[in-house]
Amino acid sequence: MKYAGGVDVGSTQTKAVIIDKKKKIVGRCLIDTGGDVTRAAENAFSQALMDEGIDRSEVGYVVGTGYGRYKVTFGDRQVTEISCHGRGAAHMFPGTRTVLDMGGQDTKAIKVLPSGEIQDFCMNDKCAAGTGRFLGAAAKALDIPLSELGEIALKSGKPVRISTTCTVFAEAEVLSWLGKGKKVEDILWGVHQSIAARSFGLLVRVGINDEITFTGGVAKNVGMIKAMEDKLRRKLNVSDDSHFMGALGAALFALDSIISEETSGRVTGKEREIA
Repeated sequence: MKYAGGVDVGSTQTKAVIIDKKKKIVGRCLIDTGGDVTRAAENAFSQALMDEGIDRSEVGYVVGTGYGRYKVTFGDRQVTEISCHGRGAAHMFPGTRTVLDMGGQDTKAIKVLPSGEIQDFCMNDKCAAGTGRFLGAAAKALDIPLSELGEIALKSGKPVRISTTCTVFAEAEVLSWLGKGKKVEDILWGVHQSIAARSFGLLVRVGINDEITFTGGVAKNVGMIKAMEDKLRRKLNVSDDSHFMGALGAALFALDSIISEETSGRVTGKEREIA
């Protein structure tokens, strides 16, 4: 078999990655998860195959990850997103020792070994205040596309202090500041700083060691990158493929299985989830 696949089914978006035996990404796809999780997984995988005209029969093993990993019904195995983000980050940035994974519903701080093996991790425990959903609430309140938040926030000269710890009340606080005449960019930079402070707290709990790699969909937000770098007082590893890191890690686990099967000369069936 020529290829291995990884499918990361997140709460907001589903990502799929195809890699060859040299661990090079040869196909990728990102789509909205929507209400039909199983279909999202299938569609993302199919489109990743089409990206390079790869036939399904050429993919020897597929690993599912993310909150919807058990809905990757065509997969051979499930691996937690924590393990996959750690593995993917260590592969893309070999010096990675700490990973910050910020998605739509949760944020994770992960401590990894050089191999990408997980040493420790923790997740946000106060609803979605430090996640992409918090940014989504601000975008909705201000009627600004989510993709534009970061650029606008970077224009701030005097950020406001966002005090709420709950996404449910984030919209109300944003509108309250707007009603007081505060500039949109100052409100948004305050939102970004609030998320950065909560994420920093998670990183402290697992231990902050260089290098730090930023993964997940929010890693595409330039304002969030700047807010985290200001808080950490150091640069972050960020790739154009940062939002594919979980799927990449899943594909690397899949490749491990292919190599193991070829080495042992046997084909395994469905395997249990690993931590």
